[in-house]
Amino acid sequence: MIVLVVLFAVGAIALLHRAAPAASPAGTSTAPVRATGIPDTVSTSVADLMGLSPVPTTAAPPFTLTDQAGRTVSLESLRGHPVVLEFMDPNCVDICPIVSQEFVDAAKDLGPAGRDVVFLGINVNPFHTDVASMATYSKAHGLDAVATWHFLTGPSSDLAPVWGDYNVTVSAPNPSADVIHTSVVYFIDPAGQERYVAFPMVDHKADGSSYLPVDQTASWGRGIALVARSMD
Repeated sequence: MIVLVVLFAVGAIALLHRAAPAASPAGTSTAPVRATGIPDTVSTSVADLMGLSPVPTTAAPPFTLTDQAGRTVSLESLRGHPVVLEFMDPNCVDICPIVSQEFVDAAKDLGPAGRDVVFLGINVNPFHTDVASMATYSKAHGLDAVATWHFLTGPSSDLAPVWGDYNVTVSAPNPSADVIHTSVVYFIDPAGQERYVAFPMVDHKADGSSYLPVDQTASWGRGIALVARSMD
């Protein structure tokens, strides 16, 4: 699976993956630029790592889908809780498992407060929409240990409008092809308003396998937790 990252803050420039930041040349340094409106609890370096940006406060588009346990979940039903939302492919072996680990780390960082924060994934694979695939992926990546995790799916006719509402582009020409999709994390406040977006990142080894250094994955997890807590 290939991930398309769309950077809304810079005029919706599309890139294949957001690579890990490159080191500055020896003897030089580049100070991260801090966007206005970032929660005070999130350091500039972590905000920069995440590509974190506030967005105009507007109602998040509604949806009603089915999670990995066969339960019906609507965005409306989650009012009163901060929501962290990403779009994922249950067959992904690229960036989605990395984001999943960041969600697991964020839930651990939140501790007891994590019971109030809802973590959502919305399926982007139109050829694998069955509930069992969402459950298998969730278990494989430790997300089933996050009490408030829901991997949402439904018929592709129900999923496609949600992708469009959240500016997520999906290209899946056939069941055996890589799914190309936008990767963006939405932070939605307890009133159902979009507040922030962040842009997952990935790097690749010489053999093509994806990875992110452990310290950056952990920083992402802390950042997600801090942003979610700031909306509570």
